[in-house]
Amino acid sequence: MRKSILILAMILATVNVSAQFYVSASGGYSIPSAGVQFGTETTIAGVKNTYGSYGEGMHTQLRGGYFFDNTFGVEASFGYLHGTDQTIRKVTVPGNNVDVIARARAYGASASLVYKFTNNIYGRFGALIKVGGETEAKGYIKQDISGQPSPSGGNFPNGTYNETTFTQDYKGRLPLGFIGALGYKYELSNKVSLFAEFEYMGISVTRDKAIFQEFKSEIVTPDNNRTVVATIDNLPIGYSKEILYVDELTLTEAAAAEVNPYARKQLSEKVPYSSFGINFGISYSFGK
Repeated sequence: MRKSILILAMILATVNVSAQFYVSASGGYSIPSAGVQFGTETTIAGVKNTYGSYGEGMHTQLRGGYFFDNTFGVEASFGYLHGTDQTIRKVTVPGNNVDVIARARAYGASASLVYKFTNNIYGRFGALIKVGGETEAKGYIKQDISGQPSPSGGNFPNGTYNETTFTQDYKGRLPLGFIGALGYKYELSNKVSLFAEFEYMGISVTRDKAIFQEFKSEIVTPDNNRTVVATIDNLPIGYSKEILYVDELTLTEAAAAEVNPYARKQLSEKVPYSSFGINFGISYSFGK
């Protein structure tokens, strides 16, 4: 019995000597790991697809970890992604100018296992979830309506156009993804280290709803006289302030969704947040 207690005490003492708790902060930039078709770009030369991932952009992370010995450890992190603009629809032709972009503002968390290959090189892999944030779409539409009938009678004079701006927020269902990284650590002291990492995040978000936050449509005449024809409280016919993304539609709902992307119900779709990124950071160790 005493022998068993002595062996257990020696094991605990060994773990305590080599165990190490640390915290770190990092920042970096991510690029799409696999470009997914987001929309189209139209010019007088033709139409082409646009590709990307909402995971592209600047990101920061705060982490806390614990090494059980000189080789194995665990780590939890919390991060923020400030995504770059992705082209959803762009039209540049005479009389019609459309520019609709979307970008991610997302918070995520991960839990990973960490393995040291050497004192300087390590790897980590684990699970990733998106815990907050949204995807924001901003749109600008300018359409020439010269010569078209005016509600006040007659036709609009040459140079008259309809100008619409809007902001729409997309919410998603809770996703689960994968995170993995290979890093190099350089010790400045026995407590402080600098590190650089090559990181992969594989995750997609299923859309749940979209909500108009801003909407304004005006008719602008050549003398710059502006007349408001629609607002967030008075949307055009067929526009829904809140759009629901569902897995099934009736034939009537499907027909409406096909001709109008702003109808009340749309088929749900997955949007990519997957990326390759480079991180640079600093860590502080509390253990020995």
